[in-house]
Amino acid sequence: MPNPPEQDSPQNKHIFMHGTDAQEDEPDILGYWRSVTKRKWSILALAATVALLAAVIAYSMTPVYRSTAVLLIEANKPKLLSIENAYSGVVQNREYLQTQIEIIRSREVAVKAAIQLKLWEHPDYDPRIRKTSVLTGVLDAIGFSEDIQPQDWPESALVDAVAGSISGHLSVELVRNSQLVTISFESTDAALAAKVANTVVSVYIEKDLEERYKMTKQASTWFQDHLGDLKNKLDASETSLQAYREKADIVDIKSAAQSGAGKQFEDLTTRTVEARMRRAEAENAYKLIKNAPKEADISSFPAVLRNPVVADAKKQEVEAERKLSEVSQRYGREHPKYIQATAELTTARENVRRQVDSVVASVTREYEMARLTERTLESALVAARGSIQNLNRKEFELGVLEREAESNRQMYDLFMKRAKETNVSGDLQTPVARVVDPAMPGGLIKPQKQRIILIGFFSGLAVGMLISLLQDQLDNTLKTTADVERKLKQPLLTSLPLLNKKELARTSTARLFLDNPKSVYSEAIRTARTGVLLSSIDLPNRILLVTSSVPGEGKTTFAINLAMAHAQTKRTLLIDSDLRRPDIANRLGLPEGAMGLTNLVSDSATLEECLLSVRGSDLKVILSGTIPPNPLELLHSLKFQKTLNRLAEWFDVIVMNSPPVELVSDALVIGSHVTGVIFVVKAMHTPFQLVRKSILRMKRADGHILGVVLNQLDFKKAQKYHGEFSGYGNYGYGDKTYGEVYGNTLGREEPSETSKT
Repeated sequence: MPNPPEQDSPQNKHIFMHGTDAQEDEPDILGYWRSVTKRKWSILALAATVALLAAVIAYSMTPVYRSTAVLLIEANKPKLLSIENAYSGVVQNREYLQTQIEIIRSREVAVKAAIQLKLWEHPDYDPRIRKTSVLTGVLDAIGFSEDIQPQDWPESALVDAVAGSISGHLSVELVRNSQLVTISFESTDAALAAKVANTVVSVYIEKDLEERYKMTKQASTWFQDHLGDLKNKLDASETSLQAYREKADIVDIKSAAQSGAGKQFEDLTTRTVEARMRRAEAENAYKLIKNAPKEADISSFPAVLRNPVVADAKKQEVEAERKLSEVSQRYGREHPKYIQATAELTTARENVRRQVDSVVASVTREYEMARLTERTLESALVAARGSIQNLNRKEFELGVLEREAESNRQMYDLFMKRAKETNVSGDLQTPVARVVDPAMPGGLIKPQKQRIILIGFFSGLAVGMLISLLQDQLDNTLKTTADVERKLKQPLLTSLPLLNKKELARTSTARLFLDNPKSVYSEAIRTARTGVLLSSIDLPNRILLVTSSVPGEGKTTFAINLAMAHAQTKRTLLIDSDLRRPDIANRLGLPEGAMGLTNLVSDSATLEECLLSVRGSDLKVILSGTIPPNPLELLHSLKFQKTLNRLAEWFDVIVMNSPPVELVSDALVIGSHVTGVIFVVKAMHTPFQLVRKSILRMKRADGHILGVVLNQLDFKKAQKYHGEFSGYGNYGYGDKTYGEVYGNTLGREEPSETSKT
């Protein structure tokens, strides 16, 4: 019988691929939540165990107390004596505060505090007492411990050991935006913690006072040693200064000699500049007149015109010309008035000429006088400059001597003042810090039992959740119907419920469809039957192969019940084609030695001899028959294909049960002769990679996959933990039948294919 085409029809796609088209991927957060709630009791148990362990550890720990003293380091406090700034090196800023903090943490402070407290006499800090712990107890028990403590402890060794303990448990911190420093000490004894903190503070203050007192004494000694040398230098410099004044004959060189010479030099400089300007003006006028052409009118030159006498003569000349012009218009040349006007004009012009000549002569004289004056002033200026330079040299030497004498005088006065201040400062030292709040016996800081228990509990919760999520990530089985279509890329025919203990008996599960037609399992079988009928609606006969990837997935039980469901409406034949381990006869209570498929193919028995009936059903069964030595050769034979074709003429539906695909190749051979293959997969059991591999092998062998049946699916668990919203769980199939819910009678036979059409 030829196989149907591999491509599904649009109707089939609409039926079988509804999950792929309509199902959206659930959010990751929802999947994580279901993974956690699925194992909530285990996670809570782990969290409770970790919390209990944390409580045991917390209550077994030795309590530790902390005491804190608050210290004010007055970095900006005004000093009583300014001499401290000369040798203390104090920088009034944050670096100074940080330096003081490091001094408090120093080993010297810890050693002095240990000596004052004699801390080695306390049992918790006595290095001569061997500390015991769980590890040392274990080492003692197995004989690996060794007492390495020295027998004789000198005081220096005790001090060093205890000082390390103080430094290890001491914390010094600067309060933000202030000059306050907190000094805290942790100990198993609350009173001792306060005592150590206060002792460290007092040792620090005493150490600071002692160091500054030492510096004061050193400064005082140094000042006294250098005062004699400074006094000798001062006397020598003043003697040299006075000797030079007498030698240079200078009484007050800055106020008298320097000021007179300077004023004279300034006057000469000013007069020289003015003389140069006058000489330049005279020279310009002189050159302009001297270089003028003979026919040029010298009277129009600026130097001539500026002369008032020439200006008056020019006015008289202009007036004479005006009169002559008026007379000439009235009278003739022979008229006395005309002759008189002409004579006046001639006189005026002669006067202008004389005045111009006089001005030209005066310009030449002025130029000569200006040159002479300029040369005289320049000579005087050079002489004054030389005199000033000579005075400057003497004053320079005098200034050097004066500065040296003044410097020695100031140094002597400063040292004398500082020496007196230093002598007084030794008795007036003020502390750099003061206690704002002394340490009191503090409260318990560790172990914080409640916090440890809560951290342990929530850590256990987190670890449990991570383990649960990791288990789900590593779980590669099929847990929901959506997994079938998403991971296998195949349509889902139906999902079969997980049977209870009563239904798990082999004699009852094989006849479950007949014995309990209103159960959820029977409804799922009907769903599969409907899917098979609609998958290839135009085929008059259907040969179905039911197989699986590995044994134990429930393919035989499904094949029997599917055949019984088809037998209600169709002429149906069930063939046990598992020639390796046949099991249908045992499931249905049929005689195991009856003639079967192998006898029918080999023509050693007729069809009537091989057909068996099932009690209470119209289903016909052909068992496997005599087991051949090589079943694969029988299935490859042409007689096997002819036998299937002959049986297809007698029956509308043939359901064949075959061995698993991954064990033998029988199912691949049979799959090429049938119209459709149904894969049965056990939920939460078989890895989907293995199922996908089996389906791929079947497709390569020309097998047409109708769909996948998800067997033994716990609907309640799948819905609660994996988001499987199936109709069986949502609409009460577990408690009420479909007929009871909707008023119909369940189990009534479905209409035949002809009536549906």
